[in-house]
Amino acid sequence: MSSDMVRNTNGNLRNQPASLLVDCAARVISSGIFTGYFPVARGTFSSLVVIILYFLLKVYLDFNRIWVFLPFLYFLGVWSASRCEVFWGKDNGRIVIDEFVGMLVAVVFLPLNFTIACIGFFLFRAFDIFKPPPIRGLENLPRGWGVMTDDLVAGVYTNMVLRLIIYIFPWVA
Repeated sequence: MSSDMVRNTNGNLRNQPASLLVDCAARVISSGIFTGYFPVARGTFSSLVVIILYFLLKVYLDFNRIWVFLPFLYFLGVWSASRCEVFWGKDNGRIVIDEFVGMLVAVVFLPLNFTIACIGFFLFRAFDIFKPPPIRGLENLPRGWGVMTDDLVAGVYTNMVLRLIIYIFPWVA
């Protein structure tokens, strides 16, 4: 075997330089453009970054159409998390693309102001940490599917609770 060939997880030979480029892309995506390297509370920090970016970009972009990109981002997250689990281990703390997707789902189609952002942030973190049914079971899906899907459902739960809060207390919107 030449020095630029390595075995992948399936035992097949692959060319190392191309593989390194793909692995680097997977690391950048999975780590939420390196927010997953924050030294503590990576998921919380990444969720906060998403809310801040959402506020900043909302000025320039029509976020009512973000739902179009969420499936792409979800599947990109499944791919990159699956790839990174090979060298980082299962659901490693550096993998935060799931927080990006989950937090976006938490606030999509809602009026976003400071109050909604704060409530949504804390609700999402609570659902992500405590994992009420069926979120806990979704973690057991194989590879990147489990990493992404539990946060996706936590985002859906958050969005539903935020809608209920807005219905009961319309002044928060």
